[in-house]
Order: sequence, then structure tokens, then C-alpha cells
Amino acid sequence: MSIGHTLLGLLESGPRHGYDLKRTFDTHFGQDRPLHYGQVYSTMSRLLKNGLVEVEGIEPGGGPERKRYAITDAGVTDVEGWLATPEKPEPYLQSLLYTKVVLALLTGRDADTLLDTQRSEHLRLMRELTRRKSGGDLADQLVCDHALFHLEADLRWLELAAARLDRLASEIRA
Repeated sequence: MSIGHTLLGLLESGPRHGYDLKRTFDTHFGQDRPLHYGQVYSTMSRLLKNGLVEVEGIEPGGGPERKRYAITDAGVTDVEGWLATPEKPEPYLQSLLYTKVVLALLTGRDADTLLDTQRSEHLRLMRELTRRKSGGDLADQLVCDHALFHLEADLRWLELAAARLDRLASEIRA
């Protein structure tokens, strides 16, 4: 996720302080990985330096002064370009899981157990996401569905790898 573009997008609805940006980000995108305040302020500093935001005002607070950031026209253009650019599909052609299976086979370890253990972990996480999805709002349901679909594809691969394990072992040991 591009933190900078996300914060810029949040500023399109109006100027905000760093604290407000963090709170809004965490509400919509940070349930599993909330932003740290330092990350918000370092990102805002970079956006300011690049001319994508400006400081609209500085207000005294209970602690340090609070800067109120506003998006510039260049920032709006940057967000528009980012949103219009499709993300590169990640085909995972050389996954860590595949590497572990091959290394297990090469070193004489039990690749079947490795696959079974991984399958159990995927199923555990799928149950957790399904519970979370049932109690979540629409945004959380969509996030969980995305993760569940990826885990489902991984499970299909685990089954396929298990079915082809003997053949793979003979090919890599040849």
C-alpha cells in the first residue's frame, strides 16, 4: 500500500492535522497494521517537500504545534494518476512455499509434513478471517474476502503439490 497516496487521498476531503490523518487511516485501512505517528509525520514531510501538500495553518496544542495539511493541485493530480494506474498482478512464480518444499526434498526432510503443517495454518487463518468477516462491516468483509480468496488459491496449490510430490522429488534429485 502506498501510504503517501493514501494520505493524499484522505486530504482531498479537506485539510487535516497529522493526528486526524492517522485516525482516519487506521479506521479505514489500518485494522491489522495501524500507522505509527512517526510514519504519518515523515510521510507528510516528504509530501510537503515534493509540493504535494502544503501547511494551511499551525495551531497551538497541548503539546507541540499542530500543522494543518492541505493537498495541492499537484497532489490531486498525483492521486488521480495513482488511482488510474492498475496494480501489477503478483503471480508468485517463485514462492517461499515452493522453495521450502524443494529444500525439504533436497535435504531428505519430510515434505509431506511440511505441506500438511502449512495446510493446517492456512485453514486456521481462514477460520479466523471467516469469523471476522461475519461480524464486520462491508469494508472489513471485502478485505477478508480478498485474503480468503488468496488463501484458497494457496490451498489448491498445496493439494496439487502434495499430489505431485513423488514426481517432483525424483526430478529434483536426478
